[in-house]
Amino acid sequence: MLTTANTETVLESATVQQIRAFIVENFLLGKDSGFDNSESLLESGIIDSTGIMLVVAFLEERFGIAIADDDLVADNLDSVDCISRFVERKRSYKDAA
Repeated sequence: MLTTANTETVLESATVQQIRAFIVENFLLGKDSGFDNSESLLESGIIDSTGIMLVVAFLEERFGIAIADDDLVADNLDSVDCISRFVERKRSYKDAA
């Protein structure tokens, strides 16, 4: 039986997988370098500031969320884990509205 906690973990896992797959395909030419999901994408050089805008466009389209200029901060977009948590927060706000 799936509990709410288990369901959230499965959903987050799917979100993480989709975000990671997008980053690998678009920034690492399809070759997963084995980077950690908590690793800074900017500091590690995986994504540059222009690439963040491509990630934002992907997130808006794929997850049906709106990302405001105020949302474009490292706390939200620095790593796969940060991005995933940000997407889940935005989706929960959208669902609550």
